[in-house]
Amino acid sequence: MDAWLHVETWVSLLTLAAMEIVLGIDNIVFLTILTSRLPVKQRPKARRLGLLGALGTRLMLLFALNWLMGLTTPVLHVMSRGFSGRDLILGGGGVFLIGKATHEIHGRLDAAESGEGQTGKKPPSLVVVLVQIALLDVVFSLDSVITAVGMAPHLQVMVAAMFVAVGVMMVFAGAVSDFITRHPTMKMLALAFLLLIGVLLCAEAMGQHVDKAMIYFAMAFSFGVELLNLRTRKHKPVALHNVPDMPPEP
Repeated sequence: MDAWLHVETWVSLLTLAAMEIVLGIDNIVFLTILTSRLPVKQRPKARRLGLLGALGTRLMLLFALNWLMGLTTPVLHVMSRGFSGRDLILGGGGVFLIGKATHEIHGRLDAAESGEGQTGKKPPSLVVVLVQIALLDVVFSLDSVITAVGMAPHLQVMVAAMFVAVGVMMVFAGAVSDFITRHPTMKMLALAFLLLIGVLLCAEAMGQHVDKAMIYFAMAFSFGVELLNLRTRKHKPVALHNVPDMPPEP
């Protein structure tokens, strides 16, 4: 408890909490995409459970630091290239994100071309969505916990920062989700973000380090451009699905 009497501890707490919130942006985007397929009444519950699951995953990883550090040991060799447990987890998560984002983008474009909306499809169950969220929580939590270990010297500071970050995300997740859901073009941009994050995870798994500051800057720039587009259209978003059927060729 003596650590909380020092100013450096509070500075590290605020810095780490801010960093965790930034790293949680991709988590909120992923939650929004997955929960958008659920009935409206189930979406807030799914978001809350997903964020609580993310908090639980990060805390478990923090309290299992020895196991976490052991993930850096190569467990698989392919053509003289060693892959650690962390590489396999990141690579698997990256492939899943790429596949999920591609499937969602294709579904929306295909629905627009065929003139059929997504309402005809049976929505996934809450359990299926929560399982997908739980699996991706492990992937997103790895970088979050590794960052926390490198930035904070005390375990209690890391735990407190995790609670603060998840609390902030819970407050704003609903507003972010509603905003993305109301604007189809913004939802397509969110899917593009997930595709980008999936490629980034695969690159990390292959040993290619990519500065995340560049990724987040690109995301922020694209988001700003889309906000300008929405303002130019006087807040009348472009509909992706309500495309009139083309007349048949003679």
